[in-house]
Amino acid sequence: MIGRVAVGAALVLATVSGCASGDTEESTLTVFAAASLKSVFTGLEKDFESANPGVDVQFSFAGSSDLAAQLQAGAPADVFASADQTTMDKAVQSGRITAAPTTFATNVLTLVTAPGNPKGITGINDLADATVVVCAPQVPCGRATKKVADAAGATLRPVSEESSVADVLTKVTSGQADAGFVYVTDAAGAGAKVGVVALPEASAAVNTYPIAVVADSKQSENARKFAELVTGPAGRAALAAAGFGAP
Repeated sequence: MIGRVAVGAALVLATVSGCASGDTEESTLTVFAAASLKSVFTGLEKDFESANPGVDVQFSFAGSSDLAAQLQAGAPADVFASADQTTMDKAVQSGRITAAPTTFATNVLTLVTAPGNPKGITGINDLADATVVVCAPQVPCGRATKKVADAAGATLRPVSEESSVADVLTKVTSGQADAGFVYVTDAAGAGAKVGVVALPEASAAVNTYPIAVVADSKQSENARKFAELVTGPAGRAALAAAGFGAP
């Protein structure tokens, strides 16, 4: 009898231990997102994790084209949010995205300068004597920059082409360039670190931002929930506060 009680107690303890282990185990949700989404998505992270205990959101922020290339190469991810439809289309063509992406925001470019705009730049046609940085042509912000320059009839001669809009902004805020083309949301986030020159030609290149669940995600349900947070009321409010336009 004593032996049976001991065995039963051991089984109960094992069961309790197993439940406790399961309760504390975290699931990781990996989100690939355009660099321009960093401030909004990291802000939404707390809301998502509070509503979904046990889920740890991990972000990879970079140029959309770099992220799409990583997906094509087989990098594990659960959600992909791009800064334009062209890059999302490439992810779809690679087979990593099979569900229809949802457009959740828009963005346009502006020109940022050193604080106080010491070069007196008033628009694209004032850049001949300035050191200018842009996004590389394969990056969404780079494609948008070319469209804006074409609309202005201007030929840009950048000193460097960066892999993300965040890198362009850093070159300007660090004093390595006189001016750079970034999204209005990045300019707003930089605050007093930059001067801002509005571009009338910006309407020639309105970037749309799509989001989708990665086809082979091991966290498809949580991935769907995160995408719904971004496209839902909380996400729309956060995006609007950061300066993004409605889809």
